Amino acid sequence: MTGTTPRRRHSPAVYRRRRLVLLIGLLVIAGVVWLLIAQPWAGVADDAAAKDDASTTKQNQTDSLPVPSSGATDAAGDAGATGGATDGTASPTPGATPTALPCVAGDVAVEAVTSADTYSGDQTPQFTIKLTNNGPDCTLNVGTSAQSFTVTSGDDVWWRSTDCQSEPSDMIVTIAAGQTVSSASPLAWDRTRSAVGTCADATRPRAPGGGASYNLSVEIGGIPSTQPKQFLLY
Repeated sequence: MTGTTPRRRHSPAVYRRRRLVLLIGLLVIAGVVWLLIAQPWAGVADDAAAKDDASTTKQNQTDSLPVPSSGATDAAGDAGATGGATDGTASPTPGATPTALPCVAGDVAVEAVTSADTYSGDQTPQFTIKLTNNGPDCTLNVGTSAQSFTVTSGDDVWWRSTDCQSEPSDMIVTIAAGQTVSSASPLAWDRTRSAVGTCADATRPRAPGGGASYNLSVEIGGIPSTQPKQFLLY
């Protein structure tokens, strides 16, 4: 007999608690390692950055064109000719600086569009501009200062939207590759002959009807329509 006290054996409950503590510790360590490797917060940051980039791009792009205001048509009492703004959700922020290069005529197709092919005596022709970017992303001045609508009959120029235009303004936007953009609302022609200095004249000559043929040509950002759009007045 040495007089030593036999070592007391712990109960099974103690061992279970120790194993549980060890398991929890291992799980905590594994979780920390996973967080350091996976970095799930990086995906959230990337998504937020992507949304910010998309929002910025949206501000620099447009889905519709502003509409010039023609003082001549307004003076004649046609409410359809008043200027209209672009859709607020699609308009670029004034002063925004696009990063794309300026559009070139060879890449952008501009089309003159009329609301009908023929107009009876009590109908007012309605005109819009449609453009399609067939090249890469590019910038273009689509403001009212850069738009013109011209109505001719043969070699005779009957009406120009710029003769009596009021408060023209610039608006530089990015036109995405493959994007098609049209006027936010049509511009009306009161079927009279325009000239600078006759904008408030209610007795301006009226365009002949009876099936007379007229052509609409448009221009935007220095790029003319590829061909005129013919229509008839009755």
